Amino acid sequence: MKIDLLLPNSLSEIPLSRYQEFVEMKENSNDEEFIANKMIQIFCGMKLGDVAKIKVKDLNELIAHFTKVFSEKPQLIRQFKIKDIEFGFIPKLDDITFGEYVDLESHLKDWKTYHKAMAVLYRPIKDKYKDKYSIVDYEPNEDMQDLMRFAPLDVAISASVFFWSIAKELLTHTISYLQKQMKTMTSSLDIQNDTNFQSNGNGIQASMHSLKEMLPSLTKLQDTDLLNVLPISHSRNRKTKSKLTSLSNK
Repeated sequence: MKIDLLLPNSLSEIPLSRYQEFVEMKENSNDEEFIANKMIQIFCGMKLGDVAKIKVKDLNELIAHFTKVFSEKPQLIRQFKIKDIEFGFIPKLDDITFGEYVDLESHLKDWKTYHKAMAVLYRPIKDKYKDKYSIVDYEPNEDMQDLMRFAPLDVAISASVFFWSIAKELLTHTISYLQKQMKTMTSSLDIQNDTNFQSNGNGIQASMHSLKEMLPSLTKLQDTDLLNVLPISHSRNRKTKSKLTSLSNK
């Protein structure tokens, strides 16, 4: 008996929704055999009953294949299409509004809401000339958020890594600026009786403490490892053939 499956060869062939489905499933199970079977079912579009018929050696080859796929480190993809809609990444991340940042920080922390973050980072392109473009203004839109579930996984990963990298850099510079400002203030004379200094100084120290607490989480999110949700494979270096693979369970 042969089993046909559609095997994705890169992150670009995996929609965000399937990875979200897989992550949610894994969070609720510690059974590696079940996780391995569900991985093949979800990413290859198979019936769970057919996955159970695959030989163990073939299953290990598939897991090794996905280990390679999820090892990809895609660069920022600025434009892509879903159906007939062309989306563009925020042209100037420095111009991001406070509301956009708050929504991003909230939605990027959990894979379940990743599609909502994508609707902030990528929006329909309204004007385009060569490699320049402008996008529509951000307004939380449930239909657009749901559409982003179909975004290629390489687009989602590249955008989040880029955003957290910029956010971490900005945060580091802000802390450095506040530290210099604090030193300048403390070098002034008669600061002990200066109530304005005490008030401002306490405010700066509180801000620095809050920002420093954010840095570890930003670093963790920036270094998100897609592989940590995959089941363990005993076969690491075997090659899996073509996109459409036939497996035998004889």
